[in-house]
Amino acid sequence: MSTSRSGPFHHGNLPHALLDAGMELLLASGEPGALSLREVARRAGVSANAPYRHYADKDALLTALAVRGYDALAECLSAADGAGGAAEAIPAMAEAYVRFALDRPGLFRLMYAYPCGRSNAEALAAAARCTAVIEGRLAREAPAGRRPAALLATWSLVHGLASLLLEGRIVVGPGGLAELVRATVAELTPMGAGVVADG
Repeated sequence: MSTSRSGPFHHGNLPHALLDAGMELLLASGEPGALSLREVARRAGVSANAPYRHYADKDALLTALAVRGYDALAECLSAADGAGGAAEAIPAMAEAYVRFALDRPGLFRLMYAYPCGRSNAEALAAAARCTAVIEGRLAREAPAGRRPAALLATWSLVHGLASLLLEGRIVVGPGGLAELVRATVAELTPMGAGVVADG
């Protein structure tokens, strides 16, 4: 069944429709480089030139999609942060991060491996909002002087785990993804990252 839209869009709805179409394509292909403005326009049901009214080029659209991705990941992390103290929340946030990457590999690669948003103020602000959720939890759990190192260690480990899983370098065992993530995150404490174990 085709997901292309038909009929004209009002001017105010076109950017949203284009982003929706771009997200559909990105999630389907798994590769940011495979997305084209022509195909986005076709799927949105508008002319091939219509996207240029709102996005100067493909990178501009990809940057807007990355912003949407950072905001979605921040929401996932915030929801997981409500799990309670560090013993519950930090593993839950790590699992949310990894699941986001595995469920939306194209979007995840766009956010962290594609250069389009690295100099864009809106994309940088969205990425900072996402990181701030992790920082907020660590600010409640790690001593003040160790928070930068705790953030770097936590993010590096969880992002690395997500990337290795995406590339098929790690196979999830019979215990499932949650067990794999929790066992990996548990190693942060003996490594001296500054994250406390049980409150």
